[in-house]
This record gives sequence, structure tokens and C-alpha cells, in this order.
Amino acid sequence: MKPTRIVLLVALVAVVALFFAFDLQRFLTVEWFGAQREGILAYRADHPWTTAAAFFVVYVLVTGTSLPGAALLTLIAGAVFGLAAGVVIVSFASTLGATMAFAIARYLFRDAVRARFGRHLATIDRGIEREGAFYLFALRLVPAIPFFAINLAMALTPIRVWRFYWVSQVGMLFGTVVYVNAGAELGRIESVGDVLSPALWISFVLLGLAPLLAKKILDAIKARRVLRRFEKPKRFDNNLVVIGAGSGGLVAALIGATVKARVTLVERARMGGDCLNTGCVPSKSLLRSARMLSYAARAKEYGFRSASVEFDFAEVMERVQRIIAKIEPHDSVERYTDLGVHCVSGDATITSPWSVRVDGREITTRNIVIATGGVPFVPPIPGLAETAWYTSETIWELRELPSRFVVLGGGPIGCELAQAFRRFGASVTMVEQAPHLLMREDADVVDVLTGQFAAEGIHLLTEHRAVRVEPADGGHLLVCATEGGDEVRVPFDAVLVAVGRRANTAGLGLEDVGVTVGERGVIEVDEYLRTAVPTIYACGDAIGPYQFTHTASHEAWYASVNPLFHPFRKFKADYSVIPWTTFTDPEVAHVGLNEQEAARQGIDVEATRYELEELDRALADEEGRGFVKVLTPPGKDRILGATIVGHHAGDLLSEFIAAMKWGKGLKSLMGTIHVYPTLTEANKFAAGAWRRKHAPEDLLRWVEKFHRFRRGGGPAVSASSLHSPRDA
Repeated sequence: MKPTRIVLLVALVAVVALFFAFDLQRFLTVEWFGAQREGILAYRADHPWTTAAAFFVVYVLVTGTSLPGAALLTLIAGAVFGLAAGVVIVSFASTLGATMAFAIARYLFRDAVRARFGRHLATIDRGIEREGAFYLFALRLVPAIPFFAINLAMALTPIRVWRFYWVSQVGMLFGTVVYVNAGAELGRIESVGDVLSPALWISFVLLGLAPLLAKKILDAIKARRVLRRFEKPKRFDNNLVVIGAGSGGLVAALIGATVKARVTLVERARMGGDCLNTGCVPSKSLLRSARMLSYAARAKEYGFRSASVEFDFAEVMERVQRIIAKIEPHDSVERYTDLGVHCVSGDATITSPWSVRVDGREITTRNIVIATGGVPFVPPIPGLAETAWYTSETIWELRELPSRFVVLGGGPIGCELAQAFRRFGASVTMVEQAPHLLMREDADVVDVLTGQFAAEGIHLLTEHRAVRVEPADGGHLLVCATEGGDEVRVPFDAVLVAVGRRANTAGLGLEDVGVTVGERGVIEVDEYLRTAVPTIYACGDAIGPYQFTHTASHEAWYASVNPLFHPFRKFKADYSVIPWTTFTDPEVAHVGLNEQEAARQGIDVEATRYELEELDRALADEEGRGFVKVLTPPGKDRILGATIVGHHAGDLLSEFIAAMKWGKGLKSLMGTIHVYPTLTEANKFAAGAWRRKHAPEDLLRWVEKFHRFRRGGGPAVSASSLHSPRDA
């Protein structure tokens, strides 16, 4: 560090040390000002310019050296100088002090920080060069952000001193007026009656509302900055244009039509989206057929000597298409047209915050909802393109069962289809880079599923990474490597790539209109599902992170209602109770926290577990694999999360979803009558297991004494000492 910097740093440290050593902060307290108030006001009356100059210098020194007390000084300015003069003094003094602190911090620290972290600051630098004035203005507008922190942080950026000064001057003006006004009203208090002054209470209200008002102002400024580049139509063809006719888009369009809005729904492929055509419906249809085969393989468990099923894989896949065809009318153009939605087929491009172009035709609208879903992510594996590879979208083209089937990815899609293809007779190998399958689930959940897969003959290669594909006689080889570099070669005839999904947002023109797009094409939205463009909202897989059909439908409500009824009412998206199910056999269902998520968040929980092998109906059905696990706060029955592994786990989970949604605890589940014999009794018995752990032992001992007294007193009699009349 240069000698001049060392001298300046020592001087700055000395000033701060002396400030606290001599207890100078006592002069920046409400008590001190209250005691000296009359004298200060009298001196100001006799020497107005001297008082103003002295106050100005003190304010600059305090803020310029980043000492505490700027907020109190602002209130004092109002009490001493009044609103108009106080605002002028504080506005210039605070800006000059902030610039002084900015310059000192830049001179002392910027070179050192940039030498060490320059590579990491490159992105910030580009943002500051492009939008530095706006970022600074936004920070200055929010009183909750510490004054000195902004000065020091901006000093490390490439923003110019003059720009820092004038933007700070403008940005701090709102907060300065609010605080000086509050000080001016407080300064007028001379009697108890003055406390009831409407002006005083209004100033208090403004002080409390300052952060909210600042946010409103900032939102309005942001909106204006985004929208000013485009010409707003004088009239609109629609209230809402929804792009994408999957689960999210269909719900958004239906809600709009239900409240009598003019809605246009745009879909470039097939109505129903992934869920109907390549996702939930076909996969569950295939899993059902595979499960029927598994029952034949388990014939002896059900009292049969043997059972066999003849099938043609092509006919099974045709059944899948028949199921899709049966459900298609629910999501058809005809049905939605009858419901009041204008359906358009074609490729959509957003050309402005109020217009969408579909195959050359311009459609205007007050608001846009993006519900374009997601597509499978395919990693760049050398040699993969020359093989028979499939994704969850294309696997339904198969009509011949591959004898050797490789599944890349151990998530829900990979697990479901791996088990299905194994049950149809394929030799299946799963390759997963993580330590185990279903990384979002607890270890005890994974243990059950891994054991089931091993019993069915599925070969698992966890902690293996797909490196490349090589040709081989009669097929191909997938070369996988461990962390240590050891390679394994897996022969295959077909491979399913199920390593994740990315948002389907390419080609929509989002960046051109100002919509922020993040990693893997995910659209960034706020808590109201609004994008950076205030007229454009988004939902479903396009925004993540919950890539479920039911979550897309849930989000679609907010993405449609919020724009349709803005500015009168808006709703924050509620993610407090998000359930999901992996439809393997046994199923894995989950809502709320599990143990690994609770540990990650540092939440102390108590786990209560009930084994399905103890449930009468599960035993009768030969489906005793799995358990019900409930997480609660220690000693309390409030449900923080539930995980069910077992037959129809997704159906059983509904009771816990409802309980969490409506704030009901395990005691309520215990008090609810469940039909016998059903699988739902497992939920009640899990609640009972929790209750037994928390039985009031002290109270029960007194109850035991009470019952003994009612029997006529005497010593306690053990059950083993009782005899029947016949024994006597």
C-alpha cells in the first residue's frame, strides 16, 4: 500500500477511535438534543447562517467518515431548521458526505480488492457500466439499506464520481424529505396537546410507509424504463394472451375465460403439452401395464402356483396412445373454444410488452402469460448422436423392446421408466453421477427403492459419469467413469437420457423485450410471477424450480389472476405446501420438509415412522413394503412434512397435504375416523405412534391411582396375578 494511503487509513482509524474513546456519540443522541434543544433554537434564531454552516460541516464529517448518527441528524435538521431549509441542508450535506466516504473508500481499498477479486467482479462491472446509475438510484431510494454500506460498496465499482454524486442527490431526496418532515413535526411539540397534532401523526405514518412508498416508486420507475422503448397500443385485442397449452397454459386460459376476459391461447404443437402427450399420461399408462406383469411374476404371493402373460410390446405402446386419445378431448381446441378461449396454432414471438406475433399475425394484449413448459436436457456426450437414444419425449416412438436398455439419470423419470422396461423383460442398467437415486429424498427412502430395484434385476451404477459412446459388435458401448478415473463399459441397444430438463423459452424473443432469462432458459419472476417486464407473467416449467404438472396449474392461477385484476388486487404465489410423487413400485410421495432438507435449513425436527408391514390392509394386499414418516417440531404435533413409501403412496399423501394446508396437526388425524381395512389407516397409525411417544406419563400414573381407588383401594394388582373364575 502506498504511503499516502497508509497515512489516510491511520488518520481515518484515529478519527473513529477518538470518536468512541471520548464518547462523542453522546452528542448524537435524542437525550442530548432534548436537553440542549432550547439553547440550540435560541442560537439559531440569533445566528441562522452560522448555525446552518456548522450543522452542514458536522453532517458532512459524520457521513464522510461513516460514523453512526446520520438518521438522527436528519431528524434534528427538521426540528432546528424546519422542513424547507432542513431538506436543502441535509440534501447537499448528505450527498457531499456520501461522496467523501465514497472517494476515501475507493482510494484506500479499490485497487486491493480488485487485484484479489477482479475476476469475480467482472459481471458486476459490466452491469454497473450499463445500468450503474439506476442501481445506485434504486439503492438510495430504499431507506432500509444502510447509508454507509452503499457508499463503500459503490466505491469498489467503476462508477464515476460525478455520476455517483448527482444520482445520490436525487435518490436520497425522497428519504430526506420524509425524515426531515418527521423531525420538523417533532420539533413543534411543546405540550401534551401537540402530540395529538394530525400533522405529527401524518409524519409518523409517512416515516413508517417510507420503505413501501419507496418500493412503489422504484417499481414505477422500473416499469417505465422497460416499457418506454415500445409504443403502447391505443386499444387491445385481448386481455390476456397465453403462450403454451400445457397444464399451466390451459389453466391460465380457463381462469381468464371464466372471469369473462378476452383470452387467446397460442400452441405450436399439440394441446395438452408434455403432460398429456409425452409425460404424465403416457408414462402412467405404461407403468400400469408393467405393474400387471409384475403381479404375474408374484403369483405365488397371492396363492397361485403360476401365472404367465403373453404380450407384444408394440401393442402395449399402442395402448398408451389409446389412453392419450381418450383424454385428448379434455384439452382440445373444441372444448376450450366452447369455454370462451380463442385458440390459435402457430409459433409465438413476443414483439413488445403488449403484442405477440403468431406466424406473421400481430396480436395485441394487455398482458401476456408464458407457459411454454420444459424440454429434456441432453448433455454433449461424444458418440451419443450416432446411437438409438431417446428422451422422455421420444421414447413413445418405440415399438420394439430393446433387449439391453441404459437409463442415464436416477431422477423420477429415469427411475419410473427403468423399472417399467425391466418388467417388460429388458436388461436395464441405470447410470447416475450422484451417490444414490432420487437425490431429493432421504436415505431410508432410497434404501427401499434401491432394494426393490436390485430384487427386480436392475443394475445400478451410482457415482458414475457417462463419458462417451463407442461402437461395438451388435450395438454400442456406453463408457462410464468414476471419480477416480476407473472406466466401465456398458453394452446397450437403446439409451434413455433422463438427466434433467431445461425451460422451453428459446425463440420467444424474451431478451428483446427485457425479460430476464437465467440458467437453462429459466425465466426470472417475482413473488407475483411477474417478469422484469410488468405486463408479462410466467408459470410452470418455464420458471422452475418445481417441475410438476400440479405446480404449473397452481402457479397458473397467480399468473392469470394477478395481471387480470391489477392494480386492485394481487397475490403472492404460495409454495408452502408443494407435494410430489415418484410413481415407481413402491411409490415415493413427499410434501413439505424431509430430514435432509430440515438439516440443510437448520430446522430441528422429530421424525415419527410407521411401517406398512404392520398395516392389516397392506398385509392382505401383499403390499407391506414401505413406511409413513412424519416430521414435526420436537414435542409438538404440527406437521412440517411427510414422506410415504408404499403402495398408492401418492393417494395416501393427500391427507397430509390437506392437514398442512389448513393447519391441522397429528392429533386431528388421530381423531378422524378412517375406514377399516384401508391403506389410509396408515396415516392415523403414524399419528398414533407420535401420540404414544408423547403420552403424559405423570398424568397417567395419577389416573392409575384414581382407578385403583375406584376399585376399592389396596395395592396395585399386576395383570399376571389375575386369575379367571375357572382357575379359582
